[in-house]
Amino acid sequence: MSAPLEIVILAAGQGKRMYSDMPKVLHHLAGRPLLAHVLESARTLKPAAVHVVYGHGGERVRKAFAQAGVNWARQAEQKGTGHAVAQATPAVSDQATVLVLYGDVPLIRSQTLQELLQAAGSGSLALLTAKLEQPAGYGRIIRDKAGQVARIVESKDATLEEAAVREVNTGFVAAPADKLKKWLAGLRNHNAQGEYYLTDIIAMAVAEGVPIATRSPRDISEILGVNSKQELAQVERIYQKQQAEKLMQQGVTLCDPARLDVRGELSCGRDVVIDVNVIFEGKVVLGDRVQVGPNNVLRDSTVGSDTIIHPNCVIEQADIGVDCRIGPFARLRPETKLAAHVHVGNFVEVKKSDVGEGSKMNHLSYIGDTSIGSGVNIGAGTITCNYDGANKHRTVIGDHVFVGSNTALVAPVTVGAGATIGAGSVITKEAPAGELTLTRAPQLTKPGWKRPVKKAKK
Repeated sequence: MSAPLEIVILAAGQGKRMYSDMPKVLHHLAGRPLLAHVLESARTLKPAAVHVVYGHGGERVRKAFAQAGVNWARQAEQKGTGHAVAQATPAVSDQATVLVLYGDVPLIRSQTLQELLQAAGSGSLALLTAKLEQPAGYGRIIRDKAGQVARIVESKDATLEEAAVREVNTGFVAAPADKLKKWLAGLRNHNAQGEYYLTDIIAMAVAEGVPIATRSPRDISEILGVNSKQELAQVERIYQKQQAEKLMQQGVTLCDPARLDVRGELSCGRDVVIDVNVIFEGKVVLGDRVQVGPNNVLRDSTVGSDTIIHPNCVIEQADIGVDCRIGPFARLRPETKLAAHVHVGNFVEVKKSDVGEGSKMNHLSYIGDTSIGSGVNIGAGTITCNYDGANKHRTVIGDHVFVGSNTALVAPVTVGAGATIGAGSVITKEAPAGELTLTRAPQLTKPGWKRPVKKAKK
């Protein structure tokens, strides 16, 4: 029977080079904290337990992940990676295999971690190493004459000969828990940093005859850590490039893959076209043949097949039917539901409303807390007055209603099916079905009236 897996995530670093009051692992990558990405990779391995070591700004980290279902271990003083892991190991079963991850290294792939765990499966200590053209700053993997790992030397402690080694330690390690606990207890801080290095356990394992296995990531981006805003931006672009590649492999047309941001989960049907500078947040579903124009933001929404979203729209928590036309410059707010063939045009805002099939509101309107039937035409400048200063009220508009331009519908109010509302009306009472209703003052002309003019300056 294989040993249970327990994962230790180191997330106590202050991140001084971020120049921020926010704990480093709470800075966002693709709309989520760095630590969230690492936890997601960890969960794919189905561990028996996940332990997160926190320190700088730790209470903020714990609050942000209060529902994460992890065990928390506090590192009150930052005394090195070995010291950090030691804060978590008292809660780890001696029979477990321990995998060490990092809360600021978010692009690590679960497949890479699975290969590392397989290498550690028979009681070995497994390291993830990589060969870099520019290894400065990384600990070097020192091998013996037989090619076996002998030890790891940190960059600041390396001799010139050791510094020339291109194989580096990425920090990811898997080891038997019982042995790991013993090695951690034997660490000393006799080094340039005065810290307890996790890497020093390698020499201890070698001395005990424990096999040292190594694996390497498929892509160097997997091991990139975030220590500055520049590195955060670099990792963001790598992540977004990966998302763009996945979408194009699925058949999505991206007008410019470098100008797309997916900050959540995006699902696309066939023959979807996405123009430049589009941001997807949360969970977004695009049906077949959807076209998304430039400069749009879509958040937690569903878009039906054959719908076109013109440029510069903001769509949040909306359900859009098939063959709709949205925008340009439209805003769909939460709890908006559009049936098939609906048009929402220029500078139209819709909030918490249901719009029936084939209805149109093409210009300069606000529709809030409203139920609109099918085949309705909403004229330019129409607003639903849904808020009385204390409470929201609902407007109900029946099928095939025609609302003239510059109309105010003061909720609660009902407009019956087939009714016509004259332009410029303020409707405060029920408008009967099939009738013309308007509230318009008589038009007057005053013969001989003269417009005031400014007096000439002397």
